[in-house]
Parts: sequence; C-alpha cells; structure tokens
Amino acid sequence: MHQGFLNSNSHDCFITLKPIIKMKKTFLKALPLATLCVALVIASCNTKSNKAAEAGAQSVSLKYQTTIDGKAVKLYTLKNKQGASVSITNYGGRVVSLLVPDKNNKLTDVVLGYDSIGAYRKKGEPFFGALIGRYGNRIGKGKFTLDGAAYTLQLNDGVNTLHGGTDGFFSKVWEAKQVDSQKLELNYVSADGEAGYPGKLDVKVTYTLTDDNALQIDYLATTDKATVVNLTNHAYFNLNGAGDSTILDHELMIDANAYTPVDSTLIPTGKLQPVAGTAFDFNKAKTIGKQIEENDQQLKFGKGYDHNFVLTHHDGKTPVATVKSKVTGITLEVYTVEPGLQFYSGNFLTGADKDGKGLKSYPHRSAFCLETQHFPDAPNHANFASTVLKPGETYKTSTTYKFLK
Repeated sequence: MHQGFLNSNSHDCFITLKPIIKMKKTFLKALPLATLCVALVIASCNTKSNKAAEAGAQSVSLKYQTTIDGKAVKLYTLKNKQGASVSITNYGGRVVSLLVPDKNNKLTDVVLGYDSIGAYRKKGEPFFGALIGRYGNRIGKGKFTLDGAAYTLQLNDGVNTLHGGTDGFFSKVWEAKQVDSQKLELNYVSADGEAGYPGKLDVKVTYTLTDDNALQIDYLATTDKATVVNLTNHAYFNLNGAGDSTILDHELMIDANAYTPVDSTLIPTGKLQPVAGTAFDFNKAKTIGKQIEENDQQLKFGKGYDHNFVLTHHDGKTPVATVKSKVTGITLEVYTVEPGLQFYSGNFLTGADKDGKGLKSYPHRSAFCLETQHFPDAPNHANFASTVLKPGETYKTSTTYKFLK
C-alpha cells in the first residue's frame, strides 16, 4: 500500500479503533485489524470526499447569483435520499453538475460545465447542460414551410440553424420554482417570431431527481399558432468524471437498427440507413472508440459520431441507450418516448480554454451527448415524424437519465 496513504490516515485509524478493541476476542480474530483499518479509512475518505464535493457545490452556487436581461439568475440544487444531487441554473435551464455514487460510493460529477455563470455566455459555448429549443438539432439552411407560409430562421451553424438559433432557449432566463428538495419547475414563454419561429410558445420543463438516482426531464408546451417544436437537453457526460480526458473507453449500447445519414453540413439526407455492418451498429455494446476512426464518409462528415439514431423501442420503459465506465463502475441508462437519439462524441471540444469546473480543460472527445429528439430537419422531410404543434394541442415528452453502480 502507498506509504503516503498510511501516513496521512493512520491517526484516524487509531482513533476509530479504540471502542472496537474492547470487543470480544473472537470478533477480532474474525476481522483482522489491518483489514478493518483499511476499510474504515476508505469509508472515512469517501465521506470526507463527498462532504468536500457538497461544500464545493455550495461555494459555486454563489457565483451563479446574478441578473441577466433584468431577470434574477441563481443555482438550484436537488438532492435525493441516496446523497446524489443535481445543480441547475435557470439561465438556459442548464444542468451544471450531477453528482452520483461510483462503485466505491464516492460522489462523482458526471457532467461538464463551469464554475460560474459568465463562462456559459462566452462566444462559441457548446450548449453545456442546456435546455434546447425551440427546435433541437439542425434545420437545413434555416428555412421551412408550414401551412403555405415560409419561415426563415437565424443561421448559427454555417448555412444552417442549430438548436433554435442564436436566440435559442439555451440563452434565456427561465422562471423557476423549486417544488421540493427533488423537483424543479422551469417556465419560459417564447414570443411569436422569436428567432424566426411562428406562434407564442408556452413551455414548462420539470427536472426531478428520483431516489433511485435518475434525473427525469418532463417537457410540456402549447402554442397559439401552428409552429414546430423539438425540445431536448444538451448535457455532456463523462462517466469517468467531468474533466477526465476521454470517453472513448466508455462502453455504449444504442437500441437502433437505423440512423439518418447526413450531408457535409450535417443535415439529414432523408434516408434511413441500416446500421448493420457499419461503425454505427451499437446494438451490442462496444467502446465508443472502437470504430470511430474508420474510413467512413459519415464519420468524416461528423468528425466522429454526430448522428441521429432511429430508435427501435421508445416507450419510456426500455433503455434506448446504456453507457458504462469501467473506471468508476457507473452505468447510465437512457429512457425516452422520443423516436430519435442524437449521439455526439464531443468531436468539437478542443480543450483550448481551461475554464471548466476546477479550471479543468475539456479536450477533444472528453464527453458524449445522448440527446433525445424528433429527427433533425424534420420540417423539411415529409417521411420524418412530424414536429408540428397546433393550437389546442399539447406537446408532451419525457426523458430519464438513470445512474447505476
């Protein structure tokens, strides 16, 4: 055992063992002193580490208390009976941290983010943890036609619109109500014409942290004029822990027999391509890095995986994706009622800015996203499931990220 480990914790062992020495000799024979000492030290370290993580989260909370566009911004923390917690800011409805226990019961932050609100407002910020709307993913050339009327959107991804445009929900201050210690409600009203979209859209998103370490996200929306809606969350995960250098060692399963291939600007061609025999077949779990460098035109277009998968089952009861880290033992299961799942392997992360949590950098492919959704550019593809919402209808969808160890 590492000498520094013994020296730094030996005093704790002797203090803790005083009452134990008084126990019957038969018990001490059954449980060797050295083994007991190590066990107690590990438990003590985990407790101290978890308390330190919680204390750090409290100090970070103060850096989120500000005003943006005349509206109050703060950080809300939900915590369950298992000690897991999630912190969410009402600026963009962003998941800032998500602490879940690993195989040693050590709380591990599994989402990328920043320690203060300012970094989320910098140019080129990659939507860390954000609620995405009015339309998640891309719309080709920022144009679509609905009921005979043509609409032009803000272009913020070359010639296309990405995640709602420059004026997307990720940059809005949402009205927040913490219902209880495990539930947060967020509301936002998107004006008719905002970012180019028709209709006033009234949106409600509810975050719930359940006692079985699942983060459930429920979405509701209504409109006063026909519009298109595709809401999702853009959390960046690393199950080795936020700030770890890679996710290529993560084992991934996606329950999909097809995906939607894209052109060079990452707009779907309209085809549904079978995954069998390609690098896109994740029906049987494999590491993300296993085939990511294959000579495949689709992988070249995305600089890795950045594609929508056509889900086989999406009843909200069967996992549509499962990811596992061998380092921490943490497994993520994704449940949804959405027909599509955007798997993004963090190809555009560079690590150039060392402004992540704890001043860490987030290098190339150091996180993955699993964004539940209707298909990208669906308003321009009649063969894709419709994303049209009309007056009198209610947009309703739900996604759950469940963590196991």
